Amino acid sequence: MENNHAIIAENVVKHFGDVKALDGVSIYGEAGKVLGLLGPNGAGKTTLVRILATLLKPDGGNIRVGGLDVLRQKRQVRENIGLAGQYAAVDEILTGRENLVMVGQLYHMPRRAAQERTTELLDQFALTDAADRPVKTYSGGMRRRLDLAASIVARPNILFLDEPTTGLDARARIAMWGTIRTLVADGTTLLLTTQYLEEADELADKIVVIDHGHVIAEGTADELKANMAADFIDISIANPLQTVQASSLLQPLTSEAPQTDEQRGHVILAVENGAQSIAEVVRLLDGDDIHIAELNLRRPTLNDVFLSITGEAIVEEEAKPKRRGFFGRRSA
Repeated sequence: MENNHAIIAENVVKHFGDVKALDGVSIYGEAGKVLGLLGPNGAGKTTLVRILATLLKPDGGNIRVGGLDVLRQKRQVRENIGLAGQYAAVDEILTGRENLVMVGQLYHMPRRAAQERTTELLDQFALTDAADRPVKTYSGGMRRRLDLAASIVARPNILFLDEPTTGLDARARIAMWGTIRTLVADGTTLLLTTQYLEEADELADKIVVIDHGHVIAEGTADELKANMAADFIDISIANPLQTVQASSLLQPLTSEAPQTDEQRGHVILAVENGAQSIAEVVRLLDGDDIHIAELNLRRPTLNDVFLSITGEAIVEEEAKPKRRGFFGRRSA
């Protein structure tokens, strides 16, 4: 692998008719690390994952996974990767155990070896008690865990997780994060796509932000936030009707237009020195008889980074499953 990069995608281009899903995207995933691919719906994340996993042919670019060319060595690539898509791709009629054994056999594992690996994974993903129940009786979180287990039956060196926690509640999402950390600690290279900013912050060693088929920023979460060189003051106005007035008064304190939410009576200021600016915020608003319901000083978040770069906040919405059933992505 070149320069310890398990994933190399350079100048990747993919068009769907007149739509440029990817327009010269380049990413590099270090072996044994988590590369987070962050962006809103329609940014091109899933398209890139499908290309890296040999499921979609690019229109251009140099793409290598585990040192293998994804176009010329498709079969070898598939033998070395695992993939869990946005929606749990397991067969609802089969039991959890039967799903995992089937995946092992698709990887040409002897039946006994597939059964032993299945038992191991059912225990690892806390599914042993439900192992012999049809998957259609599983909760959403259980299905996602089973899908992730299926993606690592053959112990892949490289794992692609395309929005693995979409649709999960907060408790199930945090449990999934623990599972992902364990996989990486065991040496797996992981590419993780997500809409959840907290997820990227928690898991990714490096983050690439893409929007409309372009890479618009990259670095560690701390680097991306540090580049903003700003503090944020969140102000809740007691009377929401005074929000615009408050925003106008506070404009001189910031080089950017304040973010306002008139319905909620919310104003956010990006300032160079938050501690000094808070006193000035209180003085200005009090002088115009605008009462503060709540005031908080905080450091930038990834959402602030995304908003600063794109001019809009990333949409963090719960996706609902649109399709079910096993599809042959894992056959080598």
